[in-house]
Amino acid sequence: MGYKILSKKEICPNQFEITVDAPYVVRNAKAGQFIIFRVEEDGERVPLTIADVDKEKGELTLVFMAVGYSTKKLAQLNAGDELIDIVGPLGKPTDIKNYGTAVCVAGGYGAAPCYLISKALKEAGNKVYMISGARTKDLLFWEDKMKTACSELYLTTDDGSYGIKGFGTTVLKDIIDREKVDYVIAVGPMPMMRAVADLTRDKGIYTEASMNPIMVDGTGMCGACRVTVGGETKFACVDGPDFDAHKIDFDEVINRTRIYKDQERKRSENCNLLKQAQNIGE
Repeated sequence: MGYKILSKKEICPNQFEITVDAPYVVRNAKAGQFIIFRVEEDGERVPLTIADVDKEKGELTLVFMAVGYSTKKLAQLNAGDELIDIVGPLGKPTDIKNYGTAVCVAGGYGAAPCYLISKALKEAGNKVYMISGARTKDLLFWEDKMKTACSELYLTTDDGSYGIKGFGTTVLKDIIDREKVDYVIAVGPMPMMRAVADLTRDKGIYTEASMNPIMVDGTGMCGACRVTVGGETKFACVDGPDFDAHKIDFDEVINRTRIYKDQERKRSENCNLLKQAQNIGE
């Protein structure tokens, strides 16, 4: 029995939102956790952080960018199609409590998991700032939804096409300079999360980063998702995905994420050829 896709839409270029009927997955799902899906029987296992859940309806919402073979295959599916399997919820939930003033910094499609985290922090009594950044206006999404999940929303674009021109760290610095910040969490590209950690380290602000390294089984058995935190080896799938950002060896993680770039490129090219063949057949 597969997992039926209830809806699918392209929320910005090459980024998609899908809602899946998955009552057993969402029953115990919490902010910060993730799932692992497979598109086809012999497909790879791909992790995606949970973007939203409707526990009454048993619906799971995921946001992804179609960049690799499996996510491109997923992007070809539509409402009514099924995923072979979904495993989850996996990982430890984000540590939600009343810190005081919290800031969620999201980069790219990291804005999706930040929605649930921000919402949970707000419900716990925090004053929550949400900073969502992208290269350009076209890559921003869920603006209205984000506003409901935080106390104040800031949107940034690298090129200044919308919101504040610059990076999320610029806004984060402004917030820190004007008031006391008690907690920061960053979700998105590794360089962005490292920049956030560099900014808050000397200020003594507890900061977490949601790690998304290479992952295979999601249960801590394969060791592919290992991350060095404070000189110790941790596994993002069972010890995380959130870790103390000031203790993460970002250089090591970034280097490891590049290991399979050539293989992924070839696999992705095959996916493009398959799609072209299907289009010709139609």
